[in-house]
Amino acid sequence: MKRENTMGVKRANRVADLIMAEVSDILLKQVRDPRVQLVTITRVKLTDDLRLAKVFFVEMGKETSNPQAKTGLESATGFFKRELGKRLQLRYVPDLMFMVDESFEYGSRIDRLLAEIRREEEKKVE
Repeated sequence: MKRENTMGVKRANRVADLIMAEVSDILLKQVRDPRVQLVTITRVKLTDDLRLAKVFFVEMGKETSNPQAKTGLESATGFFKRELGKRLQLRYVPDLMFMVDESFEYGSRIDRLLAEIRREEEKKVE
């Protein structure tokens, strides 16, 4: 029984990677909405039953994500699902839920703090 669960998780991870690649490609080549021009898909978390995909994204070059970007992605959800249905060999295309990836914002905050500490230490040395 444990083996089946492990196999399901691996499949969910493989399908999540496929969804991430395809959504990124669709976003780059087919979506013309100016609200999502700087959006990059960072990861996809898929439920074990392959019914719901949480698609995490960031806006490159910005400290925080613009709410307009999430609105733009959510308005294109139907288009993404149709395109995924054409590209992936799945019986059921999962529902997509777009979420801002907070980890990038957190990481950039840490980078800023470390840079500030370095500047202060350099001033003390001089």
